[in-house]
Amino acid sequence: MARPPARSQEPAVAHAAGQPLDASQLGWPELREAVAGCTACVLCERRTQTVFGVGHERAHWMIVGEAPGEQEDREGEPFVGKSGQLLDNMLRAIGLSREAGPPETQVYIANAVKCRPPSNRNPAPQELAACEGFLVRQVELVQPKLILAMGAVAVQSLLRSTEPIGRLRGKVHRYQGVPLVVTYHPAYLLRSPQEKARAWDDLCLAVECLQANPPR
Repeated sequence: MARPPARSQEPAVAHAAGQPLDASQLGWPELREAVAGCTACVLCERRTQTVFGVGHERAHWMIVGEAPGEQEDREGEPFVGKSGQLLDNMLRAIGLSREAGPPETQVYIANAVKCRPPSNRNPAPQELAACEGFLVRQVELVQPKLILAMGAVAVQSLLRSTEPIGRLRGKVHRYQGVPLVVTYHPAYLLRSPQEKARAWDDLCLAVECLQANPPR
């Protein structure tokens, strides 16, 4: 009896190693699979797993962080540990949550880079570029009413700016036509608690932005 053909171990969404994938036409399942199998930069060599994103896939708020840390790399979820707890407290203070709920009260959370850089260093420009298409597609699929960019890497990636956060916060920017508010990363706030008041001002600005332009 002839053996059935061996089942391919290649992901359904395949691309050449070292080359970013065109994610512009992918739906959620295909996009998640593409991220899980990505080999477009050297970060794939040492990851435990990719960190895709969590939350309501049509949330009104989208949170964009920097890159996974050690605990995120183990658990496969962005913003866990102490920084995740602080983020949850910040969101709760303005009536939002990453838990199950309607799109107006739940958030979608993703990182600019989907794999952990060694020793939690900042991602290199080529690593950010390799993941850019994935983040662009996540924004397109979520269609958020507002983006909250947390941390210098996320801010510089989304706004293509080298300006420090201190000069970019306090105003509403735009990313693909979506209002974007800049604030500090929770991990930075844990190290510099004196900046929490400014982060609260940023959250209030984001709330005011949505109240001035309510979702239709």
